[in-house]
Amino acid sequence: MVTAADIFTISSPKEFAKIALKVFRYQYENNLVYREFCDFLKTNPQEVKTIEKIPFLPIQFFKSHSVVSNQNPIETTFTSSGTTGMITSKHLVTDVSLYEESYRNAFKQFYGNIEDYVVLALLPSYLEREGSSLIYMVEDLIALTHNENSGFYLHNHDELIKKLTELDASGQNVILIGVTYALLDLIEKHPFQLKNTIIMETGGMKGKRKEMIREELHQLLCTGFGVSSIHSEYGMTELLAQAYSFGDGLFECPSWMQVLMRDPEDALTYVGFGKTGGINVIDLSNINSCSFIATQDLGKKYPNNSFEVLGRFDHSDIRGCNLMVL
Repeated sequence: MVTAADIFTISSPKEFAKIALKVFRYQYENNLVYREFCDFLKTNPQEVKTIEKIPFLPIQFFKSHSVVSNQNPIETTFTSSGTTGMITSKHLVTDVSLYEESYRNAFKQFYGNIEDYVVLALLPSYLEREGSSLIYMVEDLIALTHNENSGFYLHNHDELIKKLTELDASGQNVILIGVTYALLDLIEKHPFQLKNTIIMETGGMKGKRKEMIREELHQLLCTGFGVSSIHSEYGMTELLAQAYSFGDGLFECPSWMQVLMRDPEDALTYVGFGKTGGINVIDLSNINSCSFIATQDLGKKYPNNSFEVLGRFDHSDIRGCNLMVL
């Protein structure tokens, strides 16, 4: 059995591959939905000797099935956002401490000690609903700063503008994590010249504004906040790990997460570096659910293992996924 200690101390690609194959066999044995999917593809687990041979479960299964790899009680259920009437994803989590270890360790790996920061959160559309894994993470990070200035903001922009300006001027390291449309609302109300603040956008216009390409969006945000780059977080309801970008839209994974790019025309083959493909995510911290997920995002991967997100498949583009909807 793979333990949390095995997952969060991975230190080489070889070790990652070894543990990923162990997790695959465990989930094949213990996750009924994943096993049926693998059997449908006529996968013989004994013949799966490399990461590339592992089947990736289409993310849509989280809307229609209970994707769980053990019999333990559900500790919490994370749900995706969606407009009224939409079917949302449900991620049934039997051990929420794995999620906590995942985002705490990732933060430390990329940003250092959380206690060196004030964390300000501008996440109105997430705060206004139940079951957001992002809110769970940010709430915990805010608590871990042990700083009375850290906190959530909803629509009280004036208060946030005052707090952010004062903290930045005092030399305090600040992370402002916000949903994209709310960050744009904030800089329209008040332009900044920040010296000690990291702006991290979590994506999403949530129907509040027209979508725009990343370069245009980040240019607007850089100008509005007076910063040289915009950080981003790539995570989703169905995962327990996040990748981070420090600018230029290039994401890096923590050591227990990897992405592969599948061929948009053939979901069971992969494209090379720098070519557009569907993003498949390996998240080894998701051991109690499914660690091998075929997302509906399009991206490119580069030789240093960084990747960028280019957008989403529209349904007409998902060729080769028909076989995946059982």
